[in-house]
Amino acid sequence: TQIISLTNEESNQMTMNTDVNVNGRVYTAPKTCAIVICLDGCEPAYLDVAIGEGLMPTLKRIRAMGSDHLAHSVIPSFTNPNNMSIATGRPPAVHGICGNYLYEPETGEEVMMNDVRFLRAPTVFGGLYNAGAKVAVVTAKDKLRALLGAGLKFDEDRAICFSSEKADQATLAENGIENASAYMDRPVPEVYSADLSEFVFAAGVKLLKTWAPDVMYLSTTDYIQHKFAPDEQGAKDFYAMFDRYLAELDALGAAIVVTADHGMKPKHQADGTPAVIYIQDVLDQWLGEKAARVILPITDPYVVHHGALGSFATAYLPEGCDHGEIIARLTALPEMLSVLSKEEAVAEFELPADRIGDIVMVSTENMTIGTSQHRHDLAALKEPLRSHGGLTEQTVPFIVNRVMDLPNAPQLRNFDAFYYALQAAAQ
Repeated sequence: TQIISLTNEESNQMTMNTDVNVNGRVYTAPKTCAIVICLDGCEPAYLDVAIGEGLMPTLKRIRAMGSDHLAHSVIPSFTNPNNMSIATGRPPAVHGICGNYLYEPETGEEVMMNDVRFLRAPTVFGGLYNAGAKVAVVTAKDKLRALLGAGLKFDEDRAICFSSEKADQATLAENGIENASAYMDRPVPEVYSADLSEFVFAAGVKLLKTWAPDVMYLSTTDYIQHKFAPDEQGAKDFYAMFDRYLAELDALGAAIVVTADHGMKPKHQADGTPAVIYIQDVLDQWLGEKAARVILPITDPYVVHHGALGSFATAYLPEGCDHGEIIARLTALPEMLSVLSKEEAVAEFELPADRIGDIVMVSTENMTIGTSQHRHDLAALKEPLRSHGGLTEQTVPFIVNRVMDLPNAPQLRNFDAFYYALQAAAQ
């Protein structure tokens, strides 16, 4: 197995016909298009409810005739770490993306982790592209687009990578397609809508019909999952819509893996107010104001989704602080499911040691972690909080429209998706 290097002239005349090694995993050359669909926030219950009510006949058939499993996401169970694990086939310890947001001790700044400079490993897309494959990537939010497109070149008509959010701003030079909104004959969707994800599915169908990629990744947004529980109408409508596009992709002969970046759980009190423990306030009381620094890796620009409240946090402790004592005191709090030292978290969750704090905290199933109460503007939350990030949102679907001999969770991981999609496409 080798990664082959092609001249521009050669690459325009062929598609991938050799197995490829990316990050130590061998990916099989496909005979048909291999598609991975990441249903953002797809708690398995969403599929169970929709199928049970007859809203997803295609997925029901695929589950029965193909391979139906559960897998584990990476921790923290947030969007960026899991999308990049799916894109690289490896955990955050390898690719470096361990949150949507991080603190850089060397600069003293808290920044979004969506810049390509944070990525430490090549993507599967880049490796397959170098082997001659035509690669299409469509993501709902633009925050992931640059990371997912790392290693792709857009001057050979073999790579397309754009977001629904900025579809009308796509260019040949940056995205491999000019004005994806015009290409789709669809307006740019509202960010906080199911339409943002539907644009992704519709683009996948059109690209498969008209552009014929060898490999395609379709990644959605979890706005609906944050807003609606599995048995609520908004969720049912979303999954019925998805099933119609899945039927088209399946009918076109693609090998498809359906998985998710994380699940989703209710995180609110009986009166609908968010269930949250403000850990920065707790540590301020114990150690002195601002002596510790709490980081919430769920933080991103889309505050209507979750108000920056999730079930995973990390904290930098002051010099001379007894880490063991703080861990013991935090562990005793009823809101906490797990509190680990940096070394324990690196080993258990496969995280990059230089991008997490001195301790890692995971809250219980229906609890979230905040920094200081005054720092969270929750006015945008119109429904009872639903969120993710912890161990209780780690179980995700892993469904293949081919019969395959697969393990189950915890051995099966969502970042195995392209490994098995390409095997299925080689059948």
